[in-house]
Amino acid sequence: MTTAPDKKELPEPVPSHVAIIMDGNGRWARSRGLPRLAGHRAGVENLRRVIEASVEFGISTLTIYAFSTENWERPPAEVRGLMGIVEEVIDTQLAELHGNGVQLRHLGRLAGLDPKLQKKVKHAIELTHDNRRLVLNVAFNYGGRDEIVHAIRDIISDGVSPEEVDEDLVSRYLYTSDSPDPDLIIRTSGELRVSNFLIWQGAYAEWYVTPTFWPEFGRDELYQALCEFARRERRFGRVPGPIHSS
Repeated sequence: MTTAPDKKELPEPVPSHVAIIMDGNGRWARSRGLPRLAGHRAGVENLRRVIEASVEFGISTLTIYAFSTENWERPPAEVRGLMGIVEEVIDTQLAELHGNGVQLRHLGRLAGLDPKLQKKVKHAIELTHDNRRLVLNVAFNYGGRDEIVHAIRDIISDGVSPEEVDEDLVSRYLYTSDSPDPDLIIRTSGELRVSNFLIWQGAYAEWYVTPTFWPEFGRDELYQALCEFARRERRFGRVPGPIHSS
């Protein structure tokens, strides 16, 4: 694998919005004879490196899939441990993220989380609201289908007529209403599944799948993903080049 060069040597174009399914923490831990929570902690530590690289490479929005609506079905001890890690991250890293100009946003439902954790998440969002160096969307207690159902309910509740409903309107009711659609979605650990992640927003995103487990996905791996993105021809359902009538 090629080591990432300086930012000035980055391939063009650089995606404005990168989304990541951070997969493989448990398998990374198991391969080392460690408990699954050790893998999640290693994954959190790695996130710091990826955030730093994203800023360096000129990515303006980074979305991470941290905890899905389906993850509640995991063993209770693991769920409790994950919630504890999230609270610990807010307590120990919020000041650094804020100082580095990171704006935190939450995608998903706060309902269902411990009230103490809800309060801390809201505080983190409010504290970093005006930061502009990097927008970090944290998809936590998030599911793509649940997001769309939530949007439909809000549209109906607001009395929107059927004639007014179009793609732009639906997008405004999603959790990502303040973010552009992702240009690039990365999935670590080699799994070939969408996993209920940004299923509306990612309709025309480029995908990059790597067998690397998330705790080992660093600056150089992100660079490789950006190089692959730069080689893609984004068509958005259209035919490339000029269209000639017959």
